[in-house]
Formats: sequence, structure tokens, C-alpha cells
Amino acid sequence: MLRSVIPSILFIGALILPADAEQVRSRDIGLKPGILNTGDLNAITDVEGVLVGHVTLDLGDSVRTGATAILPHGGNIYQNKVPAAAVIGNGFGKMMGYTQIHELGEIETPILLTNTLNVSRAADAILDWTLAQEGNEAVRSVNNVVGETNDAGLNDIRGRHLTADIIIKAIEGAKSGSVEEGDVGAGKGTSAFGWKGGIGTSSRVLPDELGGYTVGVLVQSNYGGILMMDGVPVGEELNQFYLQDYVDSDVADGSIMMIVATDAPLSDRNLERLGNRAMTGLARTGSSMTNGSGDYVISFSTAESVRRTSDRRNENAQIEEIPNNRVSPLFQAAAEATEEAIYNSLLMARSVTSKNVITGETKTVHELPVDKVRAILKKYGR
Repeated sequence: MLRSVIPSILFIGALILPADAEQVRSRDIGLKPGILNTGDLNAITDVEGVLVGHVTLDLGDSVRTGATAILPHGGNIYQNKVPAAAVIGNGFGKMMGYTQIHELGEIETPILLTNTLNVSRAADAILDWTLAQEGNEAVRSVNNVVGETNDAGLNDIRGRHLTADIIIKAIEGAKSGSVEEGDVGAGKGTSAFGWKGGIGTSSRVLPDELGGYTVGVLVQSNYGGILMMDGVPVGEELNQFYLQDYVDSDVADGSIMMIVATDAPLSDRNLERLGNRAMTGLARTGSSMTNGSGDYVISFSTAESVRRTSDRRNENAQIEEIPNNRVSPLFQAAAEATEEAIYNSLLMARSVTSKNVITGETKTVHELPVDKVRAILKKYGR
């Protein structure tokens, strides 16, 4: 399936697509990792209430960056907090808000993804948006949740071209429905396994007998290793992989942000366990989780029964949540959806070219060659 890209919420500069750019999702070429069914959209927005928005900055010769917002619901998140957890694989990252999530087990703001040097400006965008919401007039403390990966390979990251006023457009434009993928939003300037990475998403739905719950995942891929796709050694077949000829290369370091949403009523403790299973999906794609990689998961539940609402905050409340012996199918769902979301982030991305403002050199990170991937999958019986 060929898909055109709808411009993101805010788009600056001209974008020229190669005539032969092919964008496909994993299932379009027969990649169907796991055994569980996807949701209708095969996206994190299959979890009812979850909203996603992008802002993409594609300006001149050197600016290739953006931000992506994930909202657990469309209401006042500060007054209607959701249980949450954060998991660190390798911690070479600059995630904001981790300690309060870890301590209190909840999220009270949108989650923003952006580049490394714009974390503080994304935090300003969250503050501006949160403090302006009706009902928050007396708020004096906000735990901003911001994740990042470093897009300096394709973006003039030191220029810090994203401002709070630009980034807030991702929050304001967040919506339900289909999610743009590839080189959009926070994925505009990212790379994975030496190819163009970006934003990807996927979901899984449990059978009714197992609760009928949905797990959705969104990733910002910018990491390295030896690319595997549903067990097929694609990186080796394409002759591009970490430790090739025993020399480190640009297919090694990097980072990934993984956002896991579910409508299953989970405690923050079991949301941490769910987040750990997203790491399983990451591992299946061939990640090396190298020294210079920041591998983070933020997981949350949208279930009404476990919300941290204002009327429950100051008094005892009865919470209905899934017991430990019923969470294993959700773990499987998180692993599968994470794996497929990463494939989608690669397959939906297009080649991006940028000029380094320091060296003057022009660099292109090419899209994963879909035709060659198809041939490799066929070779391995897919």
C-alpha cells in the first residue's frame, strides 16, 4: 500500500518527496509479528481516549526536527491523572519527569517527545498549556513529562529552532484516529540502524475471554544494532549492521522512546511490568542497547477505575484493577505492538537530506529499501 503524508499540525519550509518514495506499513509487506489481533487502526489511538499530535519543522538546508504529543485523554489531565510508570533500559537520555512518575506512579500532563536540546522548551509548552486550562488556576507545581532522542545527524540541533509556541501546536492539534508515521514530528530527523527512522505505532487487542483489553504503542526510533524483522536478519542481508567488520559506526548508538497505553485497569506497579515487556519488543528488532543509547518506556492506563481524580485524591477510594495472574496476555500484547511499531517507524519513513551547519557537508539518511526488504522476506519464507 502506498500512502501519502498529510502535513503535520504545523509545517514550516518546503518538503519535496522523491518520486519513487514508497511508504508501507509492516502488514502491507507480510510482516505480522506475534499472534494477537491488532485494533482497527493498528495504532496507539486504538486505546479509547488517547490523542496524538505532531509538529514538524523542515526549514532550509539544515532544520529537520519536530515534536510529538501523546495525551492519555482529552480532558484536564492535571485534575484527572492517570496511573503510569517509566522504565529505563539504557539510561543515556535526558527524559524529564521520571522521578515523580517513579515516586507517585502517575502522569498529570501530556507526554511530549522532541530532540535532546529542546527538552526544556517542550517543558515550557506543557507548562503554558497546563496552567492555562480551566480548573488549574491555583496550580503551583507541574510534573512535565518529556522524552527525547538526538537528531543532530540530520538537524541543526544547536540552533534550537523549536520554541514553546511551536511545540504547543502538537498538544493543541492532538487527535484520535489514524496516526502519521515515519519522518514526522519528533521523528523528522531521527535514524535507526543507519536508515531513516521516525514515528511508528501499533496495537493489540486481547480476546474477550482474556478481558478484551487494548494495548497501543508509539515509538520515536533513533537507535542502532543489527536489524531483525520478525526473525529475519534484514540488517545482515542488506550489509549494514553494528560491529560490521568490527568497527563502530553510525548504526550503533542512538535512543528510542516507547509510549505504551492500555485501557486495562492496571496499577502503576503492573504498568512498570508492562513497560518492561516493551523492552522485549525492542530486543526482537535487533537493538544492541549500546552505551550511548537512551532506551525509555512510559506506560499508562486510561481505565476510569484507576484514575487519580480530584475526588479520590484526599480520601480512601476503592480501586478496581487486574490481579497479577491475569496480566501475562497484556505483556505479550506490549511486546508484539512495540516490535511492530518500530518496523512501521522505519517502513513509513522517507529519505531525508540535511546540511551540517558546522562542517558544511550534506548528508542523506536513506529510507529502508522496501523492495529489497520484500525480497529478503520472500527468501526467508515470509
